[in-house]
Amino acid sequence: MQTHQHDLDELFDELSDEGELLDATLEGVAQADSADDSDLVGGFRPKLAVEPRAYQTEALAAWLAAEGRGTVILPTGAGKTVLAMMAINKLKLRTLIIVPTIELLHQWRGAVIERLGVAADKVGVIGDGRRELRPITVITYASASMPEAPIGGFGLLVCDEAHHLPAPGHQAIAERSGARYRLGLTATPERGDGQEQLLYSLIGRPVYRRTPEELSAEGHLARFREQRIYVDLSPDEAMRYGALMGEWKWFLARKRGALARGGDFFGELIRRSGSDPAARSALRAHHQARMIALNAEAKIVETARLLAQHRAEKVLIFSEYNLLVDRLSRALALPSLTYRTPPEERRLTLERFRSGAYSKLAAGRVLNEGVDVPDASVAIVVSGNSTPREHIQRLGRVIRPKAREAVLYELVTRYTSEVGAARKRRKRPEQGAA
Repeated sequence: MQTHQHDLDELFDELSDEGELLDATLEGVAQADSADDSDLVGGFRPKLAVEPRAYQTEALAAWLAAEGRGTVILPTGAGKTVLAMMAINKLKLRTLIIVPTIELLHQWRGAVIERLGVAADKVGVIGDGRRELRPITVITYASASMPEAPIGGFGLLVCDEAHHLPAPGHQAIAERSGARYRLGLTATPERGDGQEQLLYSLIGRPVYRRTPEELSAEGHLARFREQRIYVDLSPDEAMRYGALMGEWKWFLARKRGALARGGDFFGELIRRSGSDPAARSALRAHHQARMIALNAEAKIVETARLLAQHRAEKVLIFSEYNLLVDRLSRALALPSLTYRTPPEERRLTLERFRSGAYSKLAAGRVLNEGVDVPDASVAIVVSGNSTPREHIQRLGRVIRPKAREAVLYELVTRYTSEVGAARKRRKRPEQGAA
C-alpha cells in the first residue's frame, strides 16, 4: 500500500471546504447520535491545544472518509494520541478510551486534560482501584473485559495498542461497546496468531498507514540507522550449544512427520511432552540451546564497548529475558527494569532517566509498550524474539523527533538459531497508506 498524498489532499479539501462542510457534517452526526443514543458529550467544549502534523490530518481525513470506523497504523512516537484527540475534538461525543496498562491509563487522562483543555472532573478512569465514569473515560483492557464493566453508552470508542483487542478475553469489548464510531491505534497490527483480520472486523479495516522510514525521511521522526553486530560463542558455550542442538535435531529427524500431521508442530510437541520423556527432553534441549545463544557472554563485552562509544548519549538496552537484564545490570553497573521491579522503583528509575541522572538503562520486555519511556537516541537489542512487532516497538523508543540521528544495534550470535530470528523480526509490513 502506497501513500496517495494527492488523493488524500483532495479528499480532505472536499471534506473541509474551508471547514464548513466538515463542521456541518460532524454537527449533523453529533445531533443524530444525541437524538438516537443520547451519547453527545455535554458540559465541556474540547479545543485541541496542539498543531497537528500533516500526516495526522491525513489520517483523520481517511478515518472520517471510512465513516469513522478504522485502524490507523503509525510508528511509536508518531503521535497516535494526538490523532485520538483530533477525533474527539471533531466528533464531541462521549468517548471511551481503552489502554493496555495502568501507566497508560493515567497518561491518556493527562493528555485529554492537557491537549483538549477538558476539565479534570469530565475525564474519568476505570482501573487501578478507581471507577470514575465520565463523558470521557479511560479504561484498561482488563477492566473493560469484565462482564459488569460500564462500556456502553459511548459514541466513540478509541482502542490504543489495538492489536490487543483480538485476544480471546478482549474480543467482547468491541461487541458490547455499541459505539458507532471506532478508532484503532497501533504501530503493529500484525499478530503471531494471524488474528489481525478479527481486529479489522471489530474496529474497522486499516484506513491509514505510515512506516518509521517514511516519517523519518519527511523529518517527522529522527533520522535513524540500524546495525546488526555479530558475536561468537565461547568454546565452552559452543560445545554445549552443539550438544543440545544435536539432541533436538535427532528428535526431529525421527518424529517430525508424526508431529506435523495436524498442522501445529509445536503445539503437538508441547502436548506430547506431558507424557513422552523423549519429547520433553528434546523441548528442554531446544530451550537451553536458545538461551545459550541469546545470553552469550560476548554480548556483555560488546554492550560495554557500545556504551563506551556512546558515553555522552542516552542509551536503552533491551533483552528478551530478565536473566540477561540482571547480568548486564550487575556486570556493567546499570540501572534496570523488569516486570519484577516494584511500581514506585520503576517510576523513580524512569524519572531519573528522563532528568539525565541516569543516562543508561537496561530493560526486559516491560518497556516494549504501555510505558512512557523518556527520550533516548541509542537502543541496543542484546536479545529479542522473532516478531517484527517487538523490533518496531524498540525502534520507536529512539526515533521520536530530535535533531540527533538515532541508532539501533542488534547483537546476534553467529551460527545459532538467533540468526534466523533476527532476519524474521526485520521484515517490515507492507508500507504506505491503506
